[in-house]
Amino acid sequence: MTRIVLSVLLLFVLLSCGTTERNKTNSPNIMETEKKHIGNLLALYPKPMTVIGAEVEGKVNWLVVGHTGIIGHDRILVSMSDKHHTNQGIRQSKKLSINLVSREMLPKADYVGSVSGASVDKSEVFGFHWGENGTPVIDASPLTMECDVVDIYKTDGFDNFICSVVNTYAAPEVLDADGKPDYTRLKPVLFDFTTYSYIATGEVIGKCLNLDKAPSICAKEPMQSDGIVRLSKIEIFPQYLDEYMKYAAEVGEISLRTEPGVLTMYAVSEKENPCKITILETYASREAYEKHIASEHFQKYKQGTLHMVKSLILSDQTPLNPANRINNFIQ
Repeated sequence: MTRIVLSVLLLFVLLSCGTTERNKTNSPNIMETEKKHIGNLLALYPKPMTVIGAEVEGKVNWLVVGHTGIIGHDRILVSMSDKHHTNQGIRQSKKLSINLVSREMLPKADYVGSVSGASVDKSEVFGFHWGENGTPVIDASPLTMECDVVDIYKTDGFDNFICSVVNTYAAPEVLDADGKPDYTRLKPVLFDFTTYSYIATGEVIGKCLNLDKAPSICAKEPMQSDGIVRLSKIEIFPQYLDEYMKYAAEVGEISLRTEPGVLTMYAVSEKENPCKITILETYASREAYEKHIASEHFQKYKQGTLHMVKSLILSDQTPLNPANRINNFIQ
């Protein structure tokens, strides 16, 4: 009997060891990762900054909201603290407007988020008109959606309004040739809850599911102390203007797409004299500039257009506000 018990115990130990080894082999060693564990932080930010418009007790009220989301392809979730004055109007009317925030309207948007409509009349903070669905639409907003509230989902301390979009209004200047919103023109302000900061919309880095077929602008280097800001003033002989434009467009596009140190290459021509062309060029550093002028695409441009150029003036500039920068985008 004792032998049987000992045999069973030995078999159990062996099986346990085998199981432990298998578990060690099959389970990933999470301690090997270089990522730092920062708790259970909700870090799905930044989100588009919005101003919600609604009628409350006969008055228009505005509230800045950074917690919005998409449910499927036909529903929007607007999550708001249940203590907000705006909520009671939305619960009653089952309607609201969602107004994207541009940089120009950000100061007013920030203000309507800092005071309560229960104690301050915010109806005249924004110029607005009534949309076809009966909600207030901010004139300065580049894009507004009028929504019906189809459901209200309560969570601890929050009213979560599930909405369907009834009407969408967009400023003409933020639409592309197909009449769709172009977010490189619209440039909505983003909100990052983790740092409580407003963030500018970033550059487009490629076409979804089509990156190989549609190369985009490469990631750019930061401007260094020896960075270059230059105006290249060029006059072209009239008979070569069309040919020159092809060379200039090609070198500009290749440079922006492929050279991290080429930050800006923006060419314009005078309306009265299209042969006079000015190019705003910015380079992250002197080294980036030297790499640029040594590149194959620049040399092709330079050698191919020498006989087309009547005059050339290179005028280096000093930025009045070094923090300002043009975000380039190539369709």
